[in-house]
Parts: sequence; structure tokens; C-alpha cells
Amino acid sequence: MEELEIEASQPLLLTAEGHKRLQDELTHLTTNKRAEIAERIRESKDHGEYSEDNNELDEVKMEQAIVEERINSLKAVLASSEILNTKQIPTDYVGLGSRVKVEDRDRGFDFEVRLVASVEADPDKDLISDESPMGQSLLGLKVGDVAEFEAPAGKIKYEIVKISR
Repeated sequence: MEELEIEASQPLLLTAEGHKRLQDELTHLTTNKRAEIAERIRESKDHGEYSEDNNELDEVKMEQAIVEERINSLKAVLASSEILNTKQIPTDYVGLGSRVKVEDRDRGFDFEVRLVASVEADPDKDLISDESPMGQSLLGLKVGDVAEFEAPAGKIKYEIVKISR
């Protein structure tokens, strides 16, 4: 589980979908995962496996610590966040929350991404962090502009075709 960082001076702006995903994760961890871990610890105690050299119990306790750390991190993020109002999402330039259709003219394909805060980024779902190289290169650009950034595969150029909410 990744560590979430927050800046105290300004609220963290999250999309409504991103806020819901984080809230759902917090609910799952506090209701389901905590109960599951507590049950596994009880089972170890009931079976007399509660000893210093019990590897399974050590693993469960380590998992418990990771889950509690994630819960605390999610609580902090949600407490310091605000949901990005749809009207705050720009369509005349790329900003936080913008859906951006880009075209790779060199390779002949296009696709759409959404620029989001780093805590809700998920490249597999085309949710790109505003702090990533691609996200930083897109910020502030308009339709027709070309975003250039370095990726592991080398320099990439995408032309902005459409910006929407």
C-alpha cells in the first residue's frame, strides 16, 4: 500500500469519484479488514499458537500494522481534502480534473486521460497524476498544443485534441 502525503496549507482537491474510492477503501479497511485480522489473531490464541516464535501470528500482526497505517493515512487525506466541483474543472486549458484526449501522431493512435491528484492516480484506469511527468507536461496546455515529456521509453509527444470535464 502506498503512503499518502498531504500538504497542510491547502485542501487537497479530489474528484468526486476519487474521494468516493478513498472513502470506500477506508470503510472496507475499518469494517471488514480489521475484523478479519482480529479473527485471525483470536484463532491463533485459541489454538495455543500465541508464542514468540509463531511466524503466522507475526505475519498477521505485520498486516495489522500496515492496515492501521493505511487507515490513518486515508483519514488524514480525507480530512484535509475537498471534492473538486465540476465547475472548477477547466475546459479551455488542461487543469486538475480535466479529461484530455491526446493523439500520438508518430504512432497513429489517440486516447483519453484524466488529470487527478496523486493520491487518486491510477494509470491502469487512465487517471494520471498532476505530479507525474505526463501530468506536468499537460498542465496549462490548450487544444492544439503538444505535450512533451521523458518516459522510460524515451521522449514522448502528444498533441492535445480535446479537453472536457
